[in-house]
Amino acid sequence: MSGKRVLFCGGGTAGHLFPALAVAQKIRDTAPDTAISFVGGTRALEQRLMDHYQADFIPLKIEGLKGKGIKSFKSLFLLPFAFISSLAILIRKKPHLVIGVGGFSSGPIVLLASWCRIPTLILEQNLRPGFTNRMLIPWVKKVVVAFEESLPHFKKKGLFIGNPVREEFYAVQPKTHGEILTVFIFGGSQGSHILNRIVTEALPLLKPIQSRLSFIHQTGESDLQWVRERYAEAEFSNIIIEPFLFDMPDYFQRSDLIVCRAGATTIAELIAARRAAVLIPFAHAADNHQVLNARLLEKHLAAEVILEEEFTPSLYARKMHNFVSNIPAVSKMEKNLAALQTEKPADKISDLCFELMIKRPKEDHVGKT
Repeated sequence: MSGKRVLFCGGGTAGHLFPALAVAQKIRDTAPDTAISFVGGTRALEQRLMDHYQADFIPLKIEGLKGKGIKSFKSLFLLPFAFISSLAILIRKKPHLVIGVGGFSSGPIVLLASWCRIPTLILEQNLRPGFTNRMLIPWVKKVVVAFEESLPHFKKKGLFIGNPVREEFYAVQPKTHGEILTVFIFGGSQGSHILNRIVTEALPLLKPIQSRLSFIHQTGESDLQWVRERYAEAEFSNIIIEPFLFDMPDYFQRSDLIVCRAGATTIAELIAARRAAVLIPFAHAADNHQVLNARLLEKHLAAEVILEEEFTPSLYARKMHNFVSNIPAVSKMEKNLAALQTEKPADKISDLCFELMIKRPKEDHVGKT
């Protein structure tokens, strides 16, 4: 299997890219000489993340078509150029396998790869497949799903393996819960203004239990300064406040409870690390993904859910008071999360990747002369 080339495509958020990085690492562990490249969007965060992991990253200028209204005209205008750029990438990289990880930037690459008879694989992280992945179903060889309930969407192409996350999340150890409840707050890789606003407005309501709380808060770049000011005004000092945290498994390890959105990768990381959470699904996520993801954990008593329209400072403060006075509730959620774990999804997906590359017809070759 030496000298193989694998191309991951997709992105828009860190939640799309981290599963790709997890699988890429397993592929390298198996065959260190495998050439791995990533194609994603043009957001600064994606470039920053890929730079951090020293990845071969190619930005693709494309925007989503679904739910954009008048902005979809710009997306349609960019689409032909995205297809031309995607074909150029395939000719240059000559991949033996193309893996779509969701997000609109995966569409042209996966579709063109299929037309060129390059084996294709999709990683579907959400309970219900996203728009791009639904459109790609007829063209791909296999689809790996994170939830068994997703299989009917993909018929015989679907394989329930789980959502791959970085190995470090599985290494997070059970935490002995003491007098102080450490709460890790983050709104995704770009932060969440609503989440930042509500949790800081609740700080005065938490004064009676201030000595029992510590906070780790990832704010995103734009809200960093005023969030820091709110904590200072409320005289909360046992805190870490940063715009972005690369070493998320380390902060999971420090935490007793996590307050966050319900993106598919976040859900997978909570399950892998067995960390209790209060989930506030993003109300405008495509196809209501985050609410569906959150409700699945709630169904298994593995998380609590607050819908965005119900998320108020008083409700959030009541939740914190309840957890401080009922630590066994945290332990119960951790136990239920452990029951949802799948065994080594990144390893199994890596094995599937090599299987697909072995089965590739010899005559398949992009740009062959």
